[in-house]
Amino acid sequence: MEVNPDPHDFIFRSTLPDIYIPHHLPLHAYCFDSISRFKDRPCLINGPTGRIYSYAEVELTSRKVAAGLSKSGIQQGDVVMLLLQNSPEFVFSFFGASFRGAISTTANPFYTPAEIAKQATASKTKLLITQAVYAEKVKNFAKENDIKIITIDTPPEGCFHFSELTQVDEDEIPVVKVNPDDVVALPYSSGTTGLPKGVMLTHKSLVTSVAQQVDGENPNLYFHERDVILCVLPLFHIYSLNSVLLCSLRVGAAILIMQKFEIVTLMELVEKYKVTIAPFVPPIVLAIAKTPEVDKYDLSSIRMVMSGAAPMGKELEDAVRARLPNAKLGQVT
Repeated sequence: MEVNPDPHDFIFRSTLPDIYIPHHLPLHAYCFDSISRFKDRPCLINGPTGRIYSYAEVELTSRKVAAGLSKSGIQQGDVVMLLLQNSPEFVFSFFGASFRGAISTTANPFYTPAEIAKQATASKTKLLITQAVYAEKVKNFAKENDIKIITIDTPPEGCFHFSELTQVDEDEIPVVKVNPDDVVALPYSSGTTGLPKGVMLTHKSLVTSVAQQVDGENPNLYFHERDVILCVLPLFHIYSLNSVLLCSLRVGAAILIMQKFEIVTLMELVEKYKVTIAPFVPPIVLAIAKTPEVDKYDLSSIRMVMSGAAPMGKELEDAVRARLPNAKLGQVT
């Protein structure tokens, strides 16, 4: 049956060309689409250690993890829980699951054991990747539900080391056909009200979201391959996962990973690595605006501050502009 358009509807179109959105590509292929150009450029900078991973290393390690997940029994469509603070292993695990055709559910490692168990049960988690310090929270649940625990550091008894996933031939990834409507990420959100619920993000939806931010002639986020983008906001949250990690990879920028926010360490790393893009939330912006030590560091490389999750307010905007006069401020919703 043909549906006639409502005569009261108005469609406003941009004067700019439409953005090409490659819906046919799975998320990992889309993010690493230009790896031939970026393969030798820095991709991840691990702030705590100074270790730098090139784009070629990140893509290769992710494929090794995909093969390792397969050897650990993860099938296409299975769910892997990432109970991790920011780390290179978070990135390898997320994209390893994508290459395998599996799904990553991201969880805050500071959750209580009951909160973690609730999410793991609801998402039907089959394997859990975490840090040794958090393994105790999940050991009983994992044992009762036959879930393998892998830690990115020295594993406690009954757990396995992350190297079990990376010391695998990347060519052993089973061939999978990823449908654009297959789920690739399953973050949990209360939507500001009620109990947390899983948000099913497909390959197509995340490719579309990233394309709307950084692709086309007039992108919303003006990231480019020479940028160094700070990743201090938690990757288990969609703001950082989407608008920091995925967008940065798409354009070939370097991503400076901080495991947690600490104001002096942040300023030291900004100065050392000449950070150009600083995605924040208002409490971090407030700390920069109010901390006297800021004047001891050269933060002039920052050309853009992105603030999201809550509005900044004019007074806070004015205060941070005084501290970072070279930076433009942008509000991310």
